[in-house]
Amino acid sequence: MTRQAQAQKFIAEAGWTDARIAPLAGDASNRRYDRLTRSDLSRAVLMDADPAKGENVQPFVMIANFLRAQNLSAPKIYHADPNNGFLLIEDLGDRLFAREMATDPDMERPLYEAAIDVLTHLHKAKPPRLLHYDAQTTVPLAALAYDWYQFGCQGHTNSDEKALFSKAFHAIIAPFDKHLSVLIQRDYHAENLLWLPDRQGVAQVGLLDFQDAMIGHPVYDLVSILQDARRDVSGDMERYMMERFLAQSGLAPREFEIAYAVFGAQLSLRILGGFSRLCIRDGKAHYVELIPRVWRQLHKNLVHPVLAPVADLIRQHLPAPDQAVLDQLKRLSGTCSTR
Repeated sequence: MTRQAQAQKFIAEAGWTDARIAPLAGDASNRRYDRLTRSDLSRAVLMDADPAKGENVQPFVMIANFLRAQNLSAPKIYHADPNNGFLLIEDLGDRLFAREMATDPDMERPLYEAAIDVLTHLHKAKPPRLLHYDAQTTVPLAALAYDWYQFGCQGHTNSDEKALFSKAFHAIIAPFDKHLSVLIQRDYHAENLLWLPDRQGVAQVGLLDFQDAMIGHPVYDLVSILQDARRDVSGDMERYMMERFLAQSGLAPREFEIAYAVFGAQLSLRILGGFSRLCIRDGKAHYVELIPRVWRQLHKNLVHPVLAPVADLIRQHLPAPDQAVLDQLKRLSGTCSTR
């Protein structure tokens, strides 16, 4: 049976045979999304996460149910076929935060305030049992900058330089392992949040793309949304939202400041490597255009004294993404699927 035939069978089992199907914009994964609309205009979203491509819908279901139990607006699960990788879920609409801000810049502050309030609300809940986003996990993810960005720029990954970086960064980030206490969604940014003004309080923020959630440090998702790889957040807005989060979180200011810089650097390095991989391995060259912003955010974090040992290494090992570097990465688009 073809994948399309499997999807049609699932839709029929869910009772949506009469629905009109239209594709929705996807993400950086192998998942596909379609909007189903019935004649009465009721809607749902079909998630097609093919297990043959390494996808698994069960984490999404588990995390969605947990988030909804905290009175947050994760999609309801209407029908599920985990074995074949299909979900029919609630359609939360099209009002992405990024679009709302682009249409009405005056909405930027209230939307970010709402997003911050969701985090501090979520962090009050005891998280489910999940893997920890600890040094053993975060250091190799940061080192993706060597595996893919350095590789794309220079034609090889310097294993000695990568090892030096990994050792130095492990020493910096490992002390935070004892402070991993909350569910982190890990892709918490303006293109994964939906504005639901008809709902109340923290439920006004629709949540998407949380299936890779782990137990992590409270600042991680804050960094993710304020140091967004896809849109610029002004320094004043970032500082205001950091202060809002800090006032609600109960974290000590000094601890918060250091953690924000360290996890900001880790996130920027992971994205730098991840976007390079999406280009070189997966042929998604448009992600290269986002790299200069990520580079600026990385170096803003590297100014913090706690990161001095890795800042020097990164400046020596990784070239700045000038136009020649960006062009070189694009030339490699889709050329290295087996690396």
